[in-house]
Amino acid sequence: MASSPPWDYIAKLVCIGDSGCGKSSLTIRLCEGRFSAQHDVTIGVEFGSRIVPVGPPHSTKRPPQIQSSQPADLTSDSDGAAAAPKKPEGLPTPRTAPKDQSQQQQQDSPEQKHMKLSLWDTAGQETYKSVTRSYFRGASGALLVFDITRKQTFLHVTDWLNDLRQIAEPDIVVVLVGNKLDRASETPQDEDASAANKSSRPDDGKTGTRREVSRTEAEEWAKQNGVLHYVETSAKSGENVEAAFMNVAERIFENINAGKYDLNDRRSGVKGPGQGTTARAVQLSNQKKAAGGGCC
Repeated sequence: MASSPPWDYIAKLVCIGDSGCGKSSLTIRLCEGRFSAQHDVTIGVEFGSRIVPVGPPHSTKRPPQIQSSQPADLTSDSDGAAAAPKKPEGLPTPRTAPKDQSQQQQQDSPEQKHMKLSLWDTAGQETYKSVTRSYFRGASGALLVFDITRKQTFLHVTDWLNDLRQIAEPDIVVVLVGNKLDRASETPQDEDASAANKSSRPDDGKTGTRREVSRTEAEEWAKQNGVLHYVETSAKSGENVEAAFMNVAERIFENINAGKYDLNDRRSGVKGPGQGTTARAVQLSNQKKAAGGGCC
């Protein structure tokens, strides 16, 4: 008897935003658990995938860290002071045994559902924007990414969201992601205080970079534009990367249970095991990577 696939659903997610915001680094961090300081500029689209648990019992034991009122993964001591970041626990390993061999586990707790995230990392350069928009079709979720140390990338997220909503399905789940948290040591409110010390403080362009978008500003934008949540991440350290993707996955799973998707219609961006074992992938026929620094 053939084994069941290690997933119950496949969902198409797109990572969108300006070039250099770290979209590729976020995808690589989630799929491969690594970070590269230098990454070639994405042309067209690149792909990745990750199988994650959705729904109980995993969601009740360790819900996604999506609270936007304060940085995730931080604990406090008895005096309320912020302690060192907690090491991410990671996600449980997807099942590999057939469902009919897990009867004992089903008696103890509800069977854990798994979702395969088919990740489409899109180009952020204006040159490829007309091509990038075509990949929005059939997406059930999106990470709208900007660089918290570059205000201009935040100002452009409205345009990206408008493009997405014009092409994608109405129920697409969108999360706003402020990336490069590891490079933001100051807030816009600290500008006056730091101006006097700026000449005496070395700036290597990698650490100690001043934050240009505050958490409050990004949270307010997310509320005003009907975006599910705002989460700040660091592809370099891995902080909140799983939480950002899991936030989208859990909401898609809730929508599946609510009957919002036609699993037989690929335009919905979600399908079950009966609709095939691989996600539909479309690539440019002459897709190449252009040499360049930074990551997008």
